[in-house]
Amino acid sequence: MKYSGIGGQAVIEGIMMKNKDEYATAVRKPDGEIEVKKDRYVSMTEKYRLFSLPFIRGIFSFADSLILGMKTLTFSASFFEDDEEEEPGKGEQFLDRVFGEKAEQFLTGAVMVLSVVMAVVIFMILPLLLANVLRTFITSESLMAFVEGLIRIGIFIGYIKLVSRMEEIRRTFMYHGAEHKCINCIEHGMELNVENVRKSSKEHKRCGTSFLIFVMLISILLFMVIRVDTLWLRIITRVVLIPVIAGISYEILRLAGRSDSPLVNLVSKPGLWMQGLTTKEPDDSMIQVAIAAVEAVFDWRAYLAENFPAHDHVPDSEA
Repeated sequence: MKYSGIGGQAVIEGIMMKNKDEYATAVRKPDGEIEVKKDRYVSMTEKYRLFSLPFIRGIFSFADSLILGMKTLTFSASFFEDDEEEEPGKGEQFLDRVFGEKAEQFLTGAVMVLSVVMAVVIFMILPLLLANVLRTFITSESLMAFVEGLIRIGIFIGYIKLVSRMEEIRRTFMYHGAEHKCINCIEHGMELNVENVRKSSKEHKRCGTSFLIFVMLISILLFMVIRVDTLWLRIITRVVLIPVIAGISYEILRLAGRSDSPLVNLVSKPGLWMQGLTTKEPDDSMIQVAIAAVEAVFDWRAYLAENFPAHDHVPDSEA
């Protein structure tokens, strides 16, 4: 495997691929055509030197992914909105009066903040409260932290299994698989075409799912060491230490994406196993969308020629 630097995410009936400061969102429209929008996004880790330091960069890289993710999701959703004009509701009219042209931007930001708050409550605070019920029977603080971590992982698995029952989410997981398969195809020295992508793996070590698993595992180890006396202090530590946990998890994920050592591969296995829930095998039409997104921002032929010179590749005129 040769690190390519490209990454992405699944959106509604499509895929976003990012390479350095350029990103492209490819969407399969209702009429069957593929719409590709290319743009630039300069991450906070590039704008500010402080934000690019190890363990700090993970926090802002996560924020970048949320911002760009909401932006590309909004773009993909625009193709599937009801064309019939409806009278704006009172909420929309209020936002238009207060924020004017920035109403949509405000609403997107509010949704993002609310999503983060809900994630913290569900995946950090709720497991602590559920584990606290067992405190009468468990006297070891280390064991309590371990049980809390198991509950956290259980909630995450249950959540993924629940939402995957929805048709739209299931298709998004298929596009997620197409994204990974495209990157794996390139990074293993194969030409980017439907046939090669189809036989590539749908699991990838740099996936956001792996990041979340690292967050959960690191939180278990950290809370085994950090001990406080009251429930309120435990809740505060769960919230305050999220940036620390995210920073450590990002560094592990970053290393995993650049190394094929046996130890790194072993550490990556829990995340790869979990991707069995968040990725599904795509159909060929989805793979075509993924390829369109990659080719808009990444010269895979030049990458293969540089990193796999011993292989014979298709010339541009024949591709």
